[in-house]
Amino acid sequence: MPFALVIHETRDRRRERSKQEGVAEYDQMLRFGESLAARGLYQAAHALKPDSHGARVSLREGKPMVIDGPFSESKEMIGGIFLINCLSREEAIAIAAECPAAAWATVEVREIGTCHDE
Repeated sequence: MPFALVIHETRDRRRERSKQEGVAEYDQMLRFGESLAARGLYQAAHALKPDSHGARVSLREGKPMVIDGPFSESKEMIGGIFLINCLSREEAIAIAAECPAAAWATVEVREIGTCHDE
């Protein structure tokens, strides 16, 4: 079953940590991805730049409406994502608990599926 591990972190955290701390955390996440690959669970992973580099796009009356980040209404941002393939929701939750980011962020577990399935 495919799942996404979505990493939610506070927006200010990246500015508050040192460069060395950021590199060390990134290395931990790379090793976590490598361990998932060794277990046959890894599909993909990507770190995301802060939401200050992002934009939100919607259509209103057929015209695109673009809001540049950062998005002040949110206290957290999505810092990255892992796509994994495992046997069950319970296994995905156990894997999320192994994720190094769980120590400084929240790792949301979401099953991949169509938007019309409950």
